[in-house]
This record gives sequence, structure tokens and C-alpha cells, in this order.
Amino acid sequence: MEATLEKNYEEKHAGLEGAKMGMWLFLFTELLLFGGLFAAYAVFHSVYAKDFEIAHHHLNRTIGFINTLILITSSFTMAMGVWSAQTNRKKLLNIFLLLTILLGVTFLVVKLTVEWPVKFHEGLYPGGKEFNHLIQEGHKGQALFFSLYFMLTGLHGLHVLVGVLVLTGILIMALREKFSSEYYGPVEVSGLYWHLVDLIWIYLFPLFYLIK
Repeated sequence: MEATLEKNYEEKHAGLEGAKMGMWLFLFTELLLFGGLFAAYAVFHSVYAKDFEIAHHHLNRTIGFINTLILITSSFTMAMGVWSAQTNRKKLLNIFLLLTILLGVTFLVVKLTVEWPVKFHEGLYPGGKEFNHLIQEGHKGQALFFSLYFMLTGLHGLHVLVGVLVLTGILIMALREKFSSEYYGPVEVSGLYWHLVDLIWIYLFPLFYLIK
């Protein structure tokens, strides 16, 4: 009996380590993707420094800061969710997963219903009236800034959405009591992904909202 239990534990442990390794490899490819985009931003910023500084004033720094606080808080609740799973606190796991999901949804709602609509109303999006006007007036750097803004924040928003969907699946499993202190791999692996999403935003916020 003890040999069987030990074998099951070793199999679960090996499965968790394999899943974590797979997630780390995936996160590495994501870092390469965003790293390339950050490098492109740095190059264009060095060329059009003045235009970038002017353009960033069209962004709402307060909203950007609020969204930053939302994601930082969600990273904390996700970490607490992993801890709850590891220590077999099933009710707390459900609560922290739900809080993380709600914070992620709040981030998307703020971005899609508060911040982005303002830019569309102003025509400051690729193909928009004011965007095209900037190009015609020779302010290509400002137009490039908004192109990068929508590209990077849009890609990041897509990652947040994927994270919310994944965590919703994890929450459903948690409600069915699929996790315990002996089996919590999916919670920990999904937590790694969520922390990457938060980390990327921490880099995006100063790039677009705190230009000096």
C-alpha cells in the first residue's frame, strides 16, 4: 500500500515538474515575442523621442495607474490561490481564483469600455481621421506611437483574456474539489502564466504612460 502511494506521489510530482517546464518554455517564447516588440519601441522612441512625448499626453495616466493596481492585486490573489491549493484550503482557493478572474475582467472592461473608446472617438487609431491627419502633417512619430500602443496593449489584452478563460476552467475544477495539497499542478502552472501577464503590463505602463 505504501509503495503504491509513493509511486502515485512520484508520478504526480513528475507530472507537475513536466507541466512547469513546459509552461516555462512557453513563457520564454512569450518573452521573446514581447521583447522584440519592446526593442522595436525603443528604436522608434529614440528616433521620434519628441513625437512620442507629445503623443503620450493623449493617454490617461490615472486610468493606466488604476489598471496597474488592478493587475498587481490580481497577481497577489493568484499567488494566494496557489498557496491555498498547496495547503489544502479549498474554500480559500475558490475565493482567490474568483477574485483573480474578477480583477482580470475589470482590467479588460476598463481598457475596452473606458480607455480605448476615447482614442476611437478622437480618431487616434490606425486608419482614424486624426491618425491620418498626423501622418499628413508630418508627425509620423506620433502616429507610430499610437500604432505601437494599440498593438502592444491589444496583444496584452488578448493574453489577459486567455488567462481569464484558463482560470475560469481552473475555478470550475476547484469547485468540483479536483485539487488538494497532493495535486495542485494546474493551479500553479496557470499562476505562472498570470504572473507573466502582470509583468508585461508593468513594463507597458511606463513605456506608454510615463514618458519623459
